[in-house]
Amino acid sequence: MAIFEVSGAAVVFLLILVVLVAFVTEVVPNDVTAISVVAALVVLEPWTGVGTRAAISGFANPATVTIIAMYMLSAGVQNTGVVERLGVYLADFTAGREFRALVATVCTTGPIAGFVNNTPVVAVFIPMVTGLAENAKMSPSKLLLPLSYAAILGGTLTLIGTSTNILASDFARLLIDGRDGIGMFEFTGLGAVLLAVGLAYLLTVGWRLTPARVPVDSDPVEEFDLDDYLTHLYVRPGSAAVGLSVEAFDSAHPEIRILQVRRDGEAYAGPHSDRVIETGDDVIVHGSLQAVSRFREAAKLGRRAREAVTEETFESSDTDGMLAKAVVPEDSPFVGETVAETELHEFHETSVLAVRRGGDLFRTDLAEHALEAGDLLLVRTTPASVRYFTDTGDLVVADERALDQLADADIDELAPLSPKTPIAVGVLVGVVALAALDVLPIVIAALAGVVVMVVTGCLTTADAYDAVSWNVIFLLAGVIPLGIALESTGGAALVSEFLVATDEYLPAVGVMFVLYVVAGVLASVITPVATAVLMIPVGVNAAAQLGANEFAFLLAVMFASATSFMTPVGYQTNLMVYGPGGYEFTDFLRVGGPLQLLLAVVATAGIAVIWGV
Repeated sequence: MAIFEVSGAAVVFLLILVVLVAFVTEVVPNDVTAISVVAALVVLEPWTGVGTRAAISGFANPATVTIIAMYMLSAGVQNTGVVERLGVYLADFTAGREFRALVATVCTTGPIAGFVNNTPVVAVFIPMVTGLAENAKMSPSKLLLPLSYAAILGGTLTLIGTSTNILASDFARLLIDGRDGIGMFEFTGLGAVLLAVGLAYLLTVGWRLTPARVPVDSDPVEEFDLDDYLTHLYVRPGSAAVGLSVEAFDSAHPEIRILQVRRDGEAYAGPHSDRVIETGDDVIVHGSLQAVSRFREAAKLGRRAREAVTEETFESSDTDGMLAKAVVPEDSPFVGETVAETELHEFHETSVLAVRRGGDLFRTDLAEHALEAGDLLLVRTTPASVRYFTDTGDLVVADERALDQLADADIDELAPLSPKTPIAVGVLVGVVALAALDVLPIVIAALAGVVVMVVTGCLTTADAYDAVSWNVIFLLAGVIPLGIALESTGGAALVSEFLVATDEYLPAVGVMFVLYVVAGVLASVITPVATAVLMIPVGVNAAAQLGANEFAFLLAVMFASATSFMTPVGYQTNLMVYGPGGYEFTDFLRVGGPLQLLLAVVATAGIAVIWGV
């Protein structure tokens, strides 16, 4: 039996190493890697001890089902318009003052994220925060990183605050004798302390460390360095364009894109317009200098060399076209597709003008450019398409001015509240109350809440399914059996022995601090969910070997996994603000590193005081 355990643990460790490399390099999407783990565990069953039933147990795990239900409940509340309405009130509160804008951003996002999934909250707040920054004459970079961090901190408030909390509750039931999971508000006291400490940091030290990467009132044309890719032309007599519709003329020249046609002070959006081109019309086109040069010669057009194309070119006249910035979220259907394959141009009248990925900027051959999560796109689009992207979440529009064109200044039109608002909010409160009072298990209460929302019309079945980040669900379902294998083969106990070895130099609370730091670093690299699955068994085993409080060590891993600040890839909300904030990778380490270390100290001390070690 001992030989089986050692060899089995070695196989599981090798598999974990392969998975970690795949997570870090992202040679394939993380959810695909996780599903591959399920197959590998069964194929290697003689060593892993994981059969088919155990390998697919992640899909039936209460944590997985609960997280699916919570995504749906969050969508039901999101559909009410409550969060959007709050954003409008925040704009009034800030009154154009920098510090007020920061306070409003972090002090509202954190508490909300304790009850509503923080990803859609951040998606809604990104354009609003950008608008707050514009009103305060400050760089949006100064607010977007604190926005993400506050949303992450809010996840520590309740059991439903983040998926890792729900996962930790299930591990507590499985690994700790006498434990029936974690209560809805069992750790809220410490979560509130962490939120308060984190917000105090963001309002002081973090505020000074956060860089102003995006200039105040930056012109998107300058921000994406498109001066040489946008050209102002005009139609000469005898041009091949005369008599053609804008759409037909654009289709005949696939190397360029006609963005606007201007005549007598009026502007007409292209390239889908059926407006017929006439001699003397001004034409704004997008394309490389070489492509535009060939286009000019072929169509016999002239160039207005002294008239630069800027954002004002698209906003100076009433038109149904606009420039907007949009982020590709992790669960977008466009992830992995080329710009051409997304068919944004054909179906959504949206032209991609540039793509920013971290410090890289792509402006040529965009049709064949594959999109990745976190990419920031500069697009020429329409109000109808902006509304579609906002409603579906396929793209996160990061431009407040683009959203402002969807409605006038009346608050009921700009941020309308659904008639179902009281029902949706009441259902969420009911789910929390039923779980908190132990009337129903959280998984059953959440599923019942989804049913009530669908039956009452707060949520359609299509919206419910669309609301779930299925990549996260498959990631979770795939790595849960890996945690089972780590525990059953004795791998978790072996790793724990290395952790326990520090007991010679550190007290038990010091060992727990080391566990917290290691888990926090891993969460910044391989995702919080994977970290929780792999490290919770290690932490519980270490506590057992030390004779320490197993639940306290489990909480240390839970809090560490839920508070990942040091990289843009560690948490989805960090990735969402990466592009709009114009951040560099090191910005997250500089601002998030001290915060993560500070919370490691506070959380470890808090756990020791409240639950004991």
